[in-house]
This record gives sequence, C-alpha cells and structure tokens, in this order.
Amino acid sequence: MIQTLKDIQNSLGAIFEEESIVPQSFGNDIVALETVEKGVILCDRSHCGLIRLTGEDRVQFLHNQSTNDIKCLQPGEGCATVLVTSTARTIDLAAVYATEDALLLLLSPGQNQSMMEWLDRYLFPMDRVKLADLSKEIAIFNLIGKGSDDFGENLGWKGLSGQQEGVHRTFNFAGEEVIIALGNGLGLPGYTLIISRENAAKLWEELANKGVVSAGDRVWEQLRIQQGRPIPPTELTEEYNPLEAGLWKAISFEKGCYIGQETIARLNTYKGVKQRLWGIKLDAPVTPETPIIVEGKKAGKITSAIATPDGSIGLAYLKTKVGGEGLKVKIGDAVGELIALPLLTHEYYEGKQS
Repeated sequence: MIQTLKDIQNSLGAIFEEESIVPQSFGNDIVALETVEKGVILCDRSHCGLIRLTGEDRVQFLHNQSTNDIKCLQPGEGCATVLVTSTARTIDLAAVYATEDALLLLLSPGQNQSMMEWLDRYLFPMDRVKLADLSKEIAIFNLIGKGSDDFGENLGWKGLSGQQEGVHRTFNFAGEEVIIALGNGLGLPGYTLIISRENAAKLWEELANKGVVSAGDRVWEQLRIQQGRPIPPTELTEEYNPLEAGLWKAISFEKGCYIGQETIARLNTYKGVKQRLWGIKLDAPVTPETPIIVEGKKAGKITSAIATPDGSIGLAYLKTKVGGEGLKVKIGDAVGELIALPLLTHEYYEGKQS
C-alpha cells in the first residue's frame, strides 16, 4: 500500500484538527521550538496556495499587480511582494519565484481561489498570460532553524546558502524533483520546499529519517507572531495598507505604476501612516479583536495572540500618534508592552527600507 503524507505524519504523532490538511501539532511543541535555536524543524504548509503564471507578458502583468519589482528578477531568484487593492488595502503577502518560463506565486492559506479570480479580473484579451492554480497538485514544506544551512549543505543543496532570500534551485532529492528556495517567510534560517503532492510523503519521511523534527501549525503560528509576519484575515485586510502592516521591505518605491501605487507613494511622501502593526508582550492571555486602551481611549486592537511557554504574545495595530516601542497599554484585564519585531519595519529612506 502506498503511504500518503498524512500516513507518514500520523506515524510520527501528528494531531489533526477537523478538516485540516496540515497537522496542528506532533505533541512536541516545546521541543520543536527549542530545536529552532540549534537544529531544524519541518512544518507542513500545504494549505498555502500556489499559482503559476506563464506566457510572454507574465512578468509585466505581475509587476503591475503587486508592490515589489518583479521585472528585476532573473530565473532562479525570488522576492516577497504585497498584493493590494486599487486603494492600497492589503490582500496578501506573497512570495514570487521566477523560473525560465514561469512565475510561481506562493500565497497564504485559503487565498488561491480568490486570488485567481482577482488576477483574472485584471487580464485583458490581448495579455499573453495564463494562470494555473497548482494548490491541489503540490505540497509545500518549511524547514526552519539555525541548523538549516549546515543541513542543506550536507544534503548537497549547493548554491543557496548565503544568497538573497528567494533564490531557488531544482534538486533531485531521494529520487524526487523538488524546488528548494532559500527562506521560509519568517525571517528565520531555513528553506521552502515545493514538491508534487504524490511525492510529498517520501520527502517528509526522508527528512524525518535524517533527523529533522516534525512540527505542527501551532509552532509555525507562534514563530510567525514572534517574528511579526502578518497574514490574512487577521493583519492583512482591507482595513490596512502595507505601510501600516510594516511591509516596507516588500515594496519598491522606484518602480513605475502599479495597482495602489499612488496611495502608497502619497502615504510615504506625506508621512500619512496613521496606525502601525507592533508586537505586544502580554501579562495575561487576550482574545483577538480586543480593543487597546491608552489613557482611557481606544487606540487600536489586538489582531493575533498566542500563549507561549514564556508568556502570551500578540500582534496589534495601534494609532501612530500614541507612541511606539516600549509603550504600556491596557487590553481588557491585561497589560501589554509594545515591542519591535524582526519582520516589521516602519520607515523608508535613501532608497532603502529600514
């Protein structure tokens, strides 16, 4: 009998929530989080969306629909980019990988269908672009941890370590073809692996046999909050623009016109960012959507929160005028302190993000 990915994961102690296609935990969350500091963990991100763009106009098309400079990408390179509405409201933070004949657009979980419809809306009859939703055909894994570079080098994944995030190559690993990209969307050492769904079980099993610790979505969620990775539908919604979401590094301020460009340029030029996304350290658990109170007035809200072995942490939007890092705030019965996080940036200068 051919073993499926779920079979392999179950044999390693996976715990699935109802209707979830990725494990929530392997009953080892604390161990997995400790492993990030010295070794490598493996997270299943196969609920993410993957859209392939082909055709002669694919680069110009995606360049016009998102915030980063897609035209500068050479085959084998990649970058992060933000998909926004015409009024510069956030839809998703995506990764783009350029190959010789296609662009691969890696989306957050649950975004593939709506993004296919959204992109198709901007395709004109003369555009030489074809869209294909590969989400059900492929599996996506993240390798995360400070031991990732050594691990990859030992497996023969040459040409990735030390490169810019998004650089990717196709390797034959355990007899299967897999795209391996530097980076995992969390700003932590590691890789993103893209493989056909039918070969995913063999890859997971092989990585586990080589000492990688299997980790569930709960671990990934804690890491993304600790790093400051915004996602839909919590931090990335039509309530916020990418500057408020701290995504300055995924925006090119030198490229030409694109959807939402005028609004983003105006916000930057006139310092018009009225609220910002921050990390928040909490002295007690809180519920997302809870208002943040500063001097007796509502100044923002919690968007994500999670309890960790070291206490509760979260992400929160807060009005710019009330303060920033180090500010103490009230959230229900809890007290929080705003903290800076690695992936969140709040200004732009001299042509560089900061």
